[in-house]
Amino acid sequence: MAGKRFHLHLVSDATGETVSTVARACVVQFRDVEAVPHQWWLVRSPSQIERVIAGIAAEPGIVLATVIDGEVRRALEDACRSLRVPFIPILDPVLTALTGYLGLTSLAEPGLQHSLNAEYFSRIDAMHFTLAHDDGQSLDDVNEADVILVGVSRTSKTPTCIYLANRGIKAANIPLVPGQEPPGQLAQAARPLIVGMTRDPKSLTEVRRNRLRFLDRDVPDYVDPDRVKDEVAHARRLFAERHWPVIDMTRRSIEEAAAAILQHLNERGARARETQAVGG
Repeated sequence: MAGKRFHLHLVSDATGETVSTVARACVVQFRDVEAVPHQWWLVRSPSQIERVIAGIAAEPGIVLATVIDGEVRRALEDACRSLRVPFIPILDPVLTALTGYLGLTSLAEPGLQHSLNAEYFSRIDAMHFTLAHDDGQSLDDVNEADVILVGVSRTSKTPTCIYLANRGIKAANIPLVPGQEPPGQLAQAARPLIVGMTRDPKSLTEVRRNRLRFLDRDVPDYVDPDRVKDEVAHARRLFAERHWPVIDMTRRSIEEAAAAILQHLNERGARARETQAVGG
């Protein structure tokens, strides 16, 4: 089975975010396998599903689907049965369990997770805030952030903040600049969770070199191994002095870093509720 290549049809009645995430999480567990993805988004009508079925017939492969509408789903399921290709409705186990546990019937309305509700507008507000507070900007109101990421250059602060903003978290990031003290607003920020971002000096040096190559620039001090090592050590001392949680990005993805930050936020919120309950 080494080097196997197969067609993978991802069918969704919404944006395809859920089915794409599940597909990626599963496919990476198999070595030397290449999935050829076919993405079919916003499939909500019989005419749209006919186009999908024609595509599956032309290049048969596994079908992963998040389709709620009964008529559209049945058409897809029947076609997969006729074509003898696996049809996997990935939401079914969760919906079935929830229905049994709650004793309720699901609404069966496609795209509800993307409706223009309060949560949606919260994400928009978070994104605006995060973009306005990138790389140490707009420090006067940084205390309004939910999270502040602090670290030396190229420790993935900005992309992690943007990922968090997409989850509705107002995230700011402040760079640590060699030879300069952190801005005073950072010490005065009592509301946000402040997280130190770091990376192994050797890895960080290589990341910075790649960045300079991309920009076609030459900044020797920026990639000097000893200077980089000192920067990282100084940052770690600061994190320890201020008792900030630290996330090492050396072997961690942005998604994993964001998950760790969200966990810190949840734990912080739980401690605050416990304190309030005791005080009450």
